[in-house]
Amino acid sequence: MTASTPAAPHIRPGLLRARQPGEHGKVTNIELFFDLVFVYAVTQLSDTLLHHMDATGAAQTLFLFLAVWWVWVFTGWVTNWLDPERPAVRLLLLVLSLAGLLLSIALPDAFGQRGLLFVGAYVFMQVGRTLFMLWALRNGAPANLRNFQRIIIWLTISGVLWLLGGWLDGAPRVALWIIALALEYVGPAMAFHVPGMGRSRTTDWDVEGGHLAERCSQFVIIALGESVLVTGASFADVAWIGTSILAFVSAFIGSVAMWWIYFDLAAERGSRAIRQSQDPGRSARIAYTYLHLLIVAGIIVSAVADELTLGHPHATITLASASVLLGGPALYLLGNALFKQTVNSTNFPLSHMAGLTLLILLTVVAQQLSIAELGIATTVVLVMVAMWESLSLRSVRQALAEVGQH
Repeated sequence: MTASTPAAPHIRPGLLRARQPGEHGKVTNIELFFDLVFVYAVTQLSDTLLHHMDATGAAQTLFLFLAVWWVWVFTGWVTNWLDPERPAVRLLLLVLSLAGLLLSIALPDAFGQRGLLFVGAYVFMQVGRTLFMLWALRNGAPANLRNFQRIIIWLTISGVLWLLGGWLDGAPRVALWIIALALEYVGPAMAFHVPGMGRSRTTDWDVEGGHLAERCSQFVIIALGESVLVTGASFADVAWIGTSILAFVSAFIGSVAMWWIYFDLAAERGSRAIRQSQDPGRSARIAYTYLHLLIVAGIIVSAVADELTLGHPHATITLASASVLLGGPALYLLGNALFKQTVNSTNFPLSHMAGLTLLILLTVVAQQLSIAELGIATTVVLVMVAMWESLSLRSVRQALAEVGQH
């Protein structure tokens, strides 16, 4: 090629994203539109837990949350490879949005009359999206194509169990759904092993780490946004007296502390770590697929706690209310600590360990406090963790700022 000969244009491999060295794919508007459906799903989950604060209600809400997270994060993985600017991919995401809306509508009564709607939408999203990926990968990425051939086998087996459970009632439904969801969660950990086809390698997944990190960060924002909406709506419906105003301020500060704990440094450090990783697929599987569900679960439970605090500030603590008020922040701190430990290859953060210890100690005195008092105490713990980490990592923040300037 002579100096005057123009470089050959980059040819996109079918429906897949174009990869540029040193850059990560941008999150597109159609992906954000898809996420809007899950704002509603998160609201449905928090409402379900609020109105069924017993062992059965907690177990069912946990199960539904795991399903919602799994269908969202699998779509996040798929858009890591697909180019949402292509009309066919946009159409896929719009169809998945409709199915996700139907799934969200069914959540409160998924174990009742709307079981078939729930599993029908869920299986359609999981299997349909994977079939689309097989079609999109037909002209490229043979290792990843083989990976999705294994995935469709896993999801077809689980899909049959989901649908059979939807046709049944009571204990048989629950048993089949637990097995189906367990299969889907075990799949990535088992590298989607299929007899005769072997197992996938995380290096075959060709993950663009920066994009996936940004997608998961956006789901954290979705959950935090729902928490703020709950706080505002609950405060609007109560009498504005001293206790309720204090509970409102505490709930908002707690949400700010949660944002700070994740977004001050953790989100950016995690994104840099996965972008620089020699095996981003492995990091994406552990840190973003599995560990982020703890972070999001903590926010959802904390939103329920905020609604309790604003609605019944003077009520005495029960086992159920204590579990929500202390469990939400505990899940959030644990998820963040494990995420930071994984992506930064460091020890368990001391600030988060101290916060978890204080939450455990609060269980000892919880029954002597009102709901508002315990809610304020958990906010103090979250603020302490945020401030501790912020001060202890000043040098890291400075280093990141210097790198950003260059």
